[in-house]
Amino acid sequence: MTTFFTILLILIGANGLFMVFSLGNFQMGFKSHKKQASETTSNSKVYPLNELSSKYKKAI
Repeated sequence: MTTFFTILLILIGANGLFMVFSLGNFQMGFKSHKKQASETTSNSKVYPLNELSSKYKKAI
């Protein structure tokens, strides 16, 4: 029983440690991605769908 709880606590501690490092890297990556997105401008065009030429119609 003691062995089970020892292994369980070690695994929970390792999981918490991995989560801290993972969330730390995610926050740094999110900040740098947000910074890059604000610096660059997008010239992509959005075209409307041509529903009249389609053989299929919307169900709803």
